[in-house]
Amino acid sequence: MNLHKVTKIAALILSVLSLVFLTLLLMSKSEDKDNSWVSPLIYIAYIILAACVAVVVIYVFKNLLSSKETLKRTLITLGIFGGIALISFLIADSSDIYNVKKELLVSGSSSKLVSTGLNMSYILGALSIGSLFFFMFKNAKK
Repeated sequence: MNLHKVTKIAALILSVLSLVFLTLLLMSKSEDKDNSWVSPLIYIAYIILAACVAVVVIYVFKNLLSSKETLKRTLITLGIFGGIALISFLIADSSDIYNVKKELLVSGSSSKLVSTGLNMSYILGALSIGSLFFFMFKNAKK
């Protein structure tokens, strides 16, 4: 049996189980203070979510490791992203933030992390807009 059939069968089983548990949840008395159906359903949802994430991660790594060129491009992209993160961290402001009464609102380390995220957003936004204009002008020349 190939992998596609296995995943289709697993998805079908999970769908049927989800519908059964949803029906049980909806049919239970909502005015009960101690609703015993909610907690197990939340744990089942966590288990299904973890299984989906695990399958996605496994297939991503399987596809990455199947081709040297794809792995090389992915590592280059991650390196560029890490470089942008490092530059953003180095230029980030780490000053404490106080309110009017001189009470500390945000510490310097939290301020530096927020500033790093904002700087990364600005740099990545500028790069995406720049690449958009570059390719727009490149295609307009043709």
